[in-house]
Amino acid sequence: MKHTLRAFSILAAVLLLLCAPCAFAQDWPQWRGINRDGKATGFTPPATAPKEPTRKWQVTVGAGDATPALLGNKLYVFARQGDNEVTLCLNAGDGKELWRDTNAVPAITGPAAREHQGPRSSPAVAGSKVATIGVKTDVATRVQALNNAIDSKVVTLGVLGTLSCLDANTGKVLWRKDEFPGVFPQFYTSSSPLITDGMVIAFLGGKGNGALIAYDLTTGTQKWKWAGEAPDYGSPVVATIAGVKQIVTLTEKSLVGVALADGKLLWQVPCPAERMAYNAATPIVDGDMVIYSGRGTKAVKIEKQGNTLAATALWSNAEASVSFNTPVLKDGLLFGMSNKGLFFCLDAKTGKTDWTDTTPHGRGFGAIVDLGQAIIALPASSELIAFKPSSTEYAEVAHFKVADTPTYTYPIFAGKNIYVKDQQMLTMWAIE
Repeated sequence: MKHTLRAFSILAAVLLLLCAPCAFAQDWPQWRGINRDGKATGFTPPATAPKEPTRKWQVTVGAGDATPALLGNKLYVFARQGDNEVTLCLNAGDGKELWRDTNAVPAITGPAAREHQGPRSSPAVAGSKVATIGVKTDVATRVQALNNAIDSKVVTLGVLGTLSCLDANTGKVLWRKDEFPGVFPQFYTSSSPLITDGMVIAFLGGKGNGALIAYDLTTGTQKWKWAGEAPDYGSPVVATIAGVKQIVTLTEKSLVGVALADGKLLWQVPCPAERMAYNAATPIVDGDMVIYSGRGTKAVKIEKQGNTLAATALWSNAEASVSFNTPVLKDGLLFGMSNKGLFFCLDAKTGKTDWTDTTPHGRGFGAIVDLGQAIIALPASSELIAFKPSSTEYAEVAHFKVADTPTYTYPIFAGKNIYVKDQQMLTMWAIE
């Protein structure tokens, strides 16, 4: 225990030295954070490093690999309890339940389920009033506005493909649909829904029968549908590339760009999932470059050719195969964890491997977060690991055990707190 506390104290000291303070706690309202890029900017280190960490609270929330969403002082947790998929709204300060919604969902069975009985898709929460709050708004006004946004909504995607939209303040079901009953990928639904431009974007179905669909956030009315291919396990992102706002996502067989306005296919790159390689990572967009991972990590450039968009290959790195996590892009460097559980760094311009660590951390399940001048990793081993974002070598600076069971979710950094969801529990650690 003394070793664990000492490791956490070192981590706190490292964060104190490496991370620039922010004026307010950063929200984590969806998969991979506020911009779906794995960047957390709201962790505020204390003035002096603490002697030990403080576990402020821990609550049982249920089974699942869905990362909670944080908005203001509310946490939205999506998990399985008994015969139901449950959406919980908790007070982020003390973990107390504010409301819950339960939806009866058959249990998943077989080798593809194993110990992962709960949902894999992370909830998304948003509202038009939230979007109008400026970054310079004082903390008290901002938090009050977030908590009183009467039109805020939370969207979940169940393990068997049920898409639900709830009132984020009351838990009332606004609409719920299952577009492809009984159809889902081999390892069940894990693509996380996206809220943008007043719409919910969800990649539904599986096994050769699916579609990327946009729904009106308020009514659930279908706005458009692209049924060119079915989903695998990755999540879509929204980006403006070559002047066109679009949804970029991996499918069962390809990397595609689909127009946000009408769902028309803009460009497509073959990317078949082969053997034990899956299209499970989230694409990374940097200007006109899209980086994607599966069997190896690759990059393409999207540019106009006449009246259409086309993708041109930039580079391919066969060494950095990523199956169960998404790398982060920082200052032209790509940091990730390979399917062998090894941390790596690539030059994002050339695709060249700068370094690969030699210590495996499981089978490549985990989360990578850019926390200012520190990179944080949370593998399934449930050790929070901090290392320097260096192009020359892997340099670990601290690690700390944050759970007693495996973790398959992102840690959420906000204020002086870190939220961690393991197999059944949600815990808030505080650095005071």
